[in-house]
This record gives sequence, C-alpha cells and structure tokens, in this order.
Amino acid sequence: MGEPDLPFWKAKSLDQMSRAEWESLCDGCGRCCLVKLEDEDTLEVHYTMASCRYLDVKTCRCSDYANRTTNIPDCRELTPETLGEMTWLPPSCAYRKVAEGRDLSWWHPLVSGSTETVHEAGISVRGKIVSEDLVAEEDLWGAVVRWPVAEGE
Repeated sequence: MGEPDLPFWKAKSLDQMSRAEWESLCDGCGRCCLVKLEDEDTLEVHYTMASCRYLDVKTCRCSDYANRTTNIPDCRELTPETLGEMTWLPPSCAYRKVAEGRDLSWWHPLVSGSTETVHEAGISVRGKIVSEDLVAEEDLWGAVVRWPVAEGE
C-alpha cells in the first residue's frame, strides 16, 4: 500500500504552485495588512493596531484585493520572488512557514477545512484592530502592539 498523497504545500515548492494554490495559502489572518513602523535607528519593524484602510476588519480580507497595489502604493504583492524581502511577515504566516520548510498550523483553513479556525484560534486580527483612518498619523507609535510576532497567539 502506497503512502497517501501529500498536500500541495508539502509536495511543491512555492514557485511550483498554481495561482489558486498560492492564493489558498493565505490564512486570512490580516496581520500583513497592519500598519507597520520602522525604527530609523535599529531598522526594527513594529506592528500597530491600525490596519490598512482596505482591510475589512470583520473578515480580515482586503476589500479591493485586485487593485490593492494601485490603491496603496506601499502595498507589496507577495510572490515567490518577493517573499524573501518581506522579513516582517509574522512567524504564523503560511507563506513564510512553507518557505522555511515548516508545516501549516491546525487552524489554517487548508488543514482545518474552515475559514473560521484562524479567528477562533486568536491568530487573526479580528476584534483587535481599527482602520488606519481612525488613528492619527502622529499617534501611530502609541498604537504599537507586540502580539503579531508570536506564533501561538
């Protein structure tokens, strides 16, 4: 009896994935859409409790995904080629995990079969953030949070 087929994220490299497979790796946590600040002295990146104005804070999905990089010039399109440049992605990010040879967590929709487990596990930003439109730019440093960098939150 042969071994069961491996899921695509274990059987393929990121650059071998189809567009649909690539897109399905996104767990819908919304962490990458948080406004981030860089300390000019240390170059350390800090997450804030403010999200991009296009992030739907209830669904944790971009409200204009197709036009995100046009709407927000700072929005970086995540691709196998750009992934290595995005060192600020949280440790829980499926793209980062697969690139590092780690498996997806139990709460990832591809593992659990439900888009709600990322929220139920407390990984997503749902209920923890506000739109950047509600935070004055001069107040962003006061809105820095630490939780996005933890794997098991």
